[in-house]
Parts: sequence; structure tokens; C-alpha cells
Amino acid sequence: MDSTVNYSVKDMALANRGMLNIGLAEQRMPALLKIRDRLSKEKPFKGLKIGMALHLTKETAVLVRTLKSGGADVAIASCNPLSTQDDVAAQLAAEGVKVFGYKGETVEDYYKFIDKVISFKPNITIDDGCDLVTRIHTKYPELLEDIMGGCEETTTGVIRLHAMEKSRKLKYPVVAVNDNKTKHLLDNYYGTGQSTIDGILRASSILIAGKNFVVAGYGSCGKGVAMRAKGMGANVIVTEVDHFRALQAALDGFRVMPMDDASKIGDIFVTVTGNMGVILLSHVKQMKNGAIIANSGHFDVEIDVSSMNKNYKKKKVRDLLDEYDVGGRKVYVCAEGRLVNLAAAEGHPSEVMATSFAGQALACEYLVKRRGKLKPSVITLPSGIDNQIAQLQLEAMGIRIDTLSPAQEKYLSSWEGGT
Repeated sequence: MDSTVNYSVKDMALANRGMLNIGLAEQRMPALLKIRDRLSKEKPFKGLKIGMALHLTKETAVLVRTLKSGGADVAIASCNPLSTQDDVAAQLAAEGVKVFGYKGETVEDYYKFIDKVISFKPNITIDDGCDLVTRIHTKYPELLEDIMGGCEETTTGVIRLHAMEKSRKLKYPVVAVNDNKTKHLLDNYYGTGQSTIDGILRASSILIAGKNFVVAGYGSCGKGVAMRAKGMGANVIVTEVDHFRALQAALDGFRVMPMDDASKIGDIFVTVTGNMGVILLSHVKQMKNGAIIANSGHFDVEIDVSSMNKNYKKKKVRDLLDEYDVGGRKVYVCAEGRLVNLAAAEGHPSEVMATSFAGQALACEYLVKRRGKLKPSVITLPSGIDNQIAQLQLEAMGIRIDTLSPAQEKYLSSWEGGT
């Protein structure tokens, strides 16, 4: 570990490689770079501190650079013990960013690093999973007065924020960036779909084609995983607790059944629910010899790995693949049951994160412009900002679309016309 007051990273000697990786990400994130160009001229964050708990990836580094260009002083910790790209963390430290994280953090270090970001006394928080927000509220309430607002990146975090709001515990406004169409309908769907498969392949090197591929949860993330698995030749099975989503999965051509039934026939299992206890010990006991289990939900509570560790002999057979002896059968868990797409792979492709992090940058600007005018609540950005992000991405892709004529606009805004 290389540590100073301003950073704790694995190895500062990795910085040059991190610089190259961040540069590669920037090449693929032109929509965010367009926003950076404007923010660097207007400096909306001048004099403000932004504290972040996000996955320390090359794409996150592009967001950090964007916020700094807008005048912000930035401190960041990882939001998952296994998701940090050590070369990226080293390069951010070399650029003067207060950065705390390394791949394979202990739980103790994980919270110690979040506390270091909190000690920075941020005016705006950016979170992925809501750990930063909840820790400020529960451990450092004296800092709440100086926080104008926050942003939340992922579904799990938004769920926690709504629970805080409902119980009247949320003390400052937080923008649910995850609710942007340019986030959850792109990042969750296309990003999670591809990166989850990528993580499973890197961890296990298994053939997807011909396998019974069980997807637990058919929200935006589950839909993306199911689509990619189907595209690679898998026989997709979906488990759900929501009637409408189960119906959607059935109409999309997938078999739908309870996990208790799926556990007997599945070859590969992926949890993407945002809930706990999705794959239990009782399910593992029924699994085939050679079954592979992975989690792509934010926290490591979807698979009951702790019970597996207590009841079965474990052996690490690859860097991010553990083998369990379940009564003579072998069952494998990827990345210790943590986010497989970030722990075993590199997270979402840069092109997808361009729109997600464009939302984060514009959400911070939205909060600054409305400082003191927003109530403590979970906020969705106006559709106009979402459309702006989509327009920037289309322009970056060289795609042109039609525009409404004056007559069409009048028709859509009137009520007199009919059959």
C-alpha cells in the first residue's frame, strides 16, 4: 500500500498504466467530454467539495476529471471492496485527487476509506449504493447542514434512499440519477448485460451456449443479462417475485419458474435483484455438479455465501472462482458473491458509462443551481436533461434524427383534432 494524508492506493508505480486506461475511456466517452468542455468554462463547482463513493474504474476517473474541470475539489473512495482498478486509483492520486481504495479491500478498510471522504466535509455527495449517504446520516450528522445535495448511481441505492425518505430520515435532497432513462435503460440494460457475461467468462472460462442460464430478477439489469445470455446460445430461465415482470419474461420467450425449481436444472445462475437471500443453502444443495453462481446486484447479500462457507469445504481454483464440495458435487461461486461484472471484469463499457456519468455531472450542476431551494427528498431530473444527454450521445455516434414540423407540434399540443 502507498499512503499519504491524501491517498491510499495499491501501488503508485501503476499510475502510468492508469493514465493510458483513462485515456482509452475518454476516447469512448465524447458525450461526457462535451459537458466537460462547457463546465471548464463556466466553473459551476468552484469552491465546492464533492465527495464520492463510486467504483474506482477508468470511466469513473473521466467523471472525476470532469468535475475537477468544473472547479470542484474531489475526494473519492471505492463503493465495493473488489471493484477498484488499482492503476486508475494510482493515476488519480498522481493528479492530486484525494483517492482511497484498492482491489480486495478488507471491510475495515472499506469503511475507513469512506470515512476519509466524509472527513473531507463534502458539499455534494455522489454515491453508488447509498453507503456514503447513510454513513453521514448515522455517524456524522453534524456535517448535514453544509451538504446541499447528493446523487445516487444505482438501483439498490435508490431503494435505500426511498426507504430513508419514507421514514423521514433523509436530511438533504438526492438526485436519483439511476432513474434517468439514459441511465437505467442503457447502463442497467446494455451495460450490465455485457459486463456480467464478461465477468462470468473471465472468472470461469465456461461455454455459455447450450447451458441452462438462470437469471434471478427481470428488472432492467435482468433483462439485459437474459438478452446477452440468449444471444450467446443459452437456454434462459427467469425467476421473479413481481407478477408483471414475470409476465414480461414469459412473453419475451423465457421459461419462468421459482428458484426452488430452477436450482435443480440450472447450469449458470446470476442474481440481479437488489434484494437479499435470493440463492439460499437449500437451493445450493439441489444444484448440479459443476453449477456456477454469480451475483451482479450491488451488495453481496443475494447469494448466501456465508452459509456456504460454514457448511462446505471451499477451494480457490482460479483468482475469482471458488469451488465448494457440496456432498461430492462441485458448485462454483464467482468473485466471492460480489458484483461479478466489476470484481471479475472491468464493469460497463465506456460508451455506456458516458451517458450515466453525463447524468451525474449534470445532476451536480442541477443541485448547485437550486441550492437551498430543494426539500430533502429523492429527486428525478427533468426530462429535458435526459434528452440533452441522449442528444449528445447521438451526436457523438454520428446519428441524425427527424424534427417535428410546426404543424406536427401544434397537432400534438392541441385537443381539437380527431377522426
